[in-house]
Amino acid sequence: MVLDFYKSVRDLLQQEQRIILMVVIANEGSSPGRKGFKMAVSKSKMFGTIGGGIMEHKLVEYAQSLLTKSTFRPFIKHQIHDKSAPSDQSGMICSGQQTIAFYDLNLDNSEVIDSIVTKENHSIRYTEKGIDINLHPTATHQWEFVESTSLPNRVYIIGGGHVGLALSEVLARLDFEIYILDHRENLNTMEANTFAHFRKTIEFESIEKEIPEGNNIYVVIMSFGYRTDEIIIRRLLHRRFKYIGMMGSKEKIATLYSHLLSDGFTQTQLDNVHSPIGIDIKSESAQEIAISIAAQLISIKNKAS
Repeated sequence: MVLDFYKSVRDLLQQEQRIILMVVIANEGSSPGRKGFKMAVSKSKMFGTIGGGIMEHKLVEYAQSLLTKSTFRPFIKHQIHDKSAPSDQSGMICSGQQTIAFYDLNLDNSEVIDSIVTKENHSIRYTEKGIDINLHPTATHQWEFVESTSLPNRVYIIGGGHVGLALSEVLARLDFEIYILDHRENLNTMEANTFAHFRKTIEFESIEKEIPEGNNIYVVIMSFGYRTDEIIIRRLLHRRFKYIGMMGSKEKIATLYSHLLSDGFTQTQLDNVHSPIGIDIKSESAQEIAISIAAQLISIKNKAS
């Protein structure tokens, strides 16, 4: 995700000549913007997120106002998600706080952006002096955040309903990048999901185009119902993932598997799917189901390859 983001930064910088980059370099408590969240803003475009909500809207407007002024040195802004805070109120009430670094990027920064995109397995250092990939700093800094560009553990949650929202919240505290996909437009639980790094409304009939293969990819299928689950699983069974699981009752899964076997899918392919999904803790609520799935993902992640 880091490299994908910077590829988009490179393209936008070439188009717009100057952009503002916002990077969350620290967070505490239940802040919606967590360390490593990033957003790029130009006069006419934006992508990424620093946590969503009124805070993000306010800071996007602030970033766009900076583009009308002269260039500036990197600086940070604290945002406290509590309306009783004496200063630095974000406008949100979820408690917690976050610190956001602002960078003024122009074509002079192209070389470092190219280095981030083209070099493998390095770290990016954000300080008051700028952005670089020097792994051996020679000076101390007033503030600093270092992130790795090595392959992250990505979980693709297919289904943006209440369980998808609950699972995103649980996984946000763990070592996963969270992608949430759904085919329903303007779904309120998708819009409320500030925990995911990436949200997208898609057509399930082409879902294989949205999810890469790899030993760092985890796929969780929890769409609206049987019909959409069948569309999804048919397009993903032949692909290679670290984990693929599907939510549903034993009866639903048995019927679906029977259809798949009769259509030429193999038992070996079906055996790779964790279904019913999660560990058995007699889950009933969305939050309990989310915890059971998260526990299974952790178990798979921590097993020796």
